[in-house]
Amino acid sequence: MIKRVPVTALEVGMYITDLNNDWIPHNTRNRRGFLRNETTIAKIRQMGVEFVYIDTARGKDTQDSEPAREVDARNAALLDDVGALKPLPKRVRPLADEMVIAQQIHGEAQNLVGNVLRDVKLGHAINITPFNELATELQESVFRNHNALSCLGRIRDKDNYLMEHSVNLSVLMSLFGKAMGCSADVQHQTIIGALLHDIGKILTPEEILHKPGRLSAAEFEEMKAHARHSRDILLATEGIGELTILTAAQHHEKMDGTGYPEGLRGDEISVYGRMVAISDVYDAITADRVYHKGMTPTQGLKKLLEWSGPHLDSALVQQFIRCIGLYPVGSLVLLESGRLGVVVESNDDDQRLPVVRVMYHTKFRMPITVETLDLASPGCQDRIVRAVDPEDYQINLKKFLAL
Repeated sequence: MIKRVPVTALEVGMYITDLNNDWIPHNTRNRRGFLRNETTIAKIRQMGVEFVYIDTARGKDTQDSEPAREVDARNAALLDDVGALKPLPKRVRPLADEMVIAQQIHGEAQNLVGNVLRDVKLGHAINITPFNELATELQESVFRNHNALSCLGRIRDKDNYLMEHSVNLSVLMSLFGKAMGCSADVQHQTIIGALLHDIGKILTPEEILHKPGRLSAAEFEEMKAHARHSRDILLATEGIGELTILTAAQHHEKMDGTGYPEGLRGDEISVYGRMVAISDVYDAITADRVYHKGMTPTQGLKKLLEWSGPHLDSALVQQFIRCIGLYPVGSLVLLESGRLGVVVESNDDDQRLPVVRVMYHTKFRMPITVETLDLASPGCQDRIVRAVDPEDYQINLKKFLAL
């Protein structure tokens, strides 16, 4: 049986199945295997995680363990509670209309981030003007229809993670800032901070940045330095706002002080640092990378709730979920009818009743005629049972998200 156990109760002879630390950038491979010595246990305790998962059928158990299904059920109940709350963002333009503009903005953002990474690596200064223009375009698109840009975040190239992560983080921060009622200037600065939050990785050696296996202690310290490098690069950039620097500098800080680069704790972290930490973790754990299979959006939201308190600001996590929705655009969901549908539009009044595009029937194991279904419409009797993994049914989300 798979169980969750506190790191304080780890013992030699247990079999680890999941270190429960997917937010850590270097966690390119989940460690699985027996705990054979106290040295390994000490290293796990130093990682900043509170709980890991073990397989009691393959190794020792402890009275302090809890079945994983009970943990998941509790997280699901918490998610349902948040899902019952009224959504935050509103739309003023249909998704189909905004998608055309959003695709253009998304492409511009990727090119801009790619160009600045190259330029800074060559020793050139950052020209902040195009970032200011892009941040304005992002804000305006999110105001018109927040689903358009967030939809594109589910269609990603796992070989282009660094650039796409920065762009998607800026989209999430624009959504989050709008939902939190931040002023236009605050949103503007934090969007730029998200776009440039990983600029410091240009100073991280390639062999560490792209290492497929686990990093050594020294390599991990080198990796962690990228947040400080980002801060220093932005401090030296003319025209950069204070909140932009703060957003980039604090995106890996954690509430319990186990984050980096400064090990800030609780209120020592700005509200914008806490917001970007949540957004960063969510995007990282739901993205497919070369050495990491991303979680589904709903699984990612459950993990945010599980990590709330020690690592992430609990109140802000709930606001983040209200912001992006119980079933974020791009989620694949199973309906009571047995059909599968990809969420293509949220509901302004009820997170639990989005617009979905159905394309497959699980009972007959075959594709069906594509149909767009508004679960909130008076005549619709279908409802969502749960979110599912597209790979389990060989569903190409890009095909059905494209309009």
